[in-house]
Amino acid sequence: MTLGFRAEGNIAVLTIERPEVHNCLNLSTLTRMRERINQIRSDREIRVVIITGQGDKAFCAGADLKERSEMTEEQVQHFILTIRDTFTELERLPKPVIAAINGAAFGGGTELALACDLRIASESVQMGLTETSLGIIPGAGGTQRLPRIIGRAKAKELIFTARRITAREALELGLVNRVVPPEQLMSTALALAEEIAANAPIALAQAKYAIDTGLEVDLSTGLAIETNAYQLLIPTRDRLEGLAAFREKRKPTYRGE
Repeated sequence: MTLGFRAEGNIAVLTIERPEVHNCLNLSTLTRMRERINQIRSDREIRVVIITGQGDKAFCAGADLKERSEMTEEQVQHFILTIRDTFTELERLPKPVIAAINGAAFGGGTELALACDLRIASESVQMGLTETSLGIIPGAGGTQRLPRIIGRAKAKELIFTARRITAREALELGLVNRVVPPEQLMSTALALAEEIAANAPIALAQAKYAIDTGLEVDLSTGLAIETNAYQLLIPTRDRLEGLAAFREKRKPTYRGE
């Protein structure tokens, strides 16, 4: 197995299990990841996803360059499309996704984290889109997602220089949400996931959709997207449950209905 999966209540944890090669991504791992993403998409019990790497040295060191070096140009093209499309499917999951970055995250590893909604990093983490130092550019969404998260000028600086940055620098740039000691990484990610999972799953999906889609359009169109997303929630049982729980001063029990 190259991709582990476990469910803890309403939380799914995906773990890249290739520590001997710093959890880099080969075609087999990407295929398994894509299959698991599709399964999670239709699993109503899963409300939040956490992605991490096995061990404490690497979250994901990017693409498996040894495998790629043996590919034909046509196979390289196929691999690039596969990794890009896999990360896009992850980004479009109608459930919040948290990257628990436990170690080095370079190239495709940083791009994987960028495709997640939230990022928590261990203090020992280093990150970077290092592709230009290898004669290529980020090909799994890095040139598009990084500037949307930290701004155009800072993204250009990091990509042009292929610089590696520390977890603290990533926090200052807004690239990660939190930095914690290594031993607290998974407990922090799980606590955040549980806090999110306590809320209404349909509302979470619509909030994610409204934010992600609205950022790509002008404000007027974005407000219309928000209104449409809100209107979809009005007839749900979860909305009525939220109102009843507030009125009765109790915790709501959401069922995704």
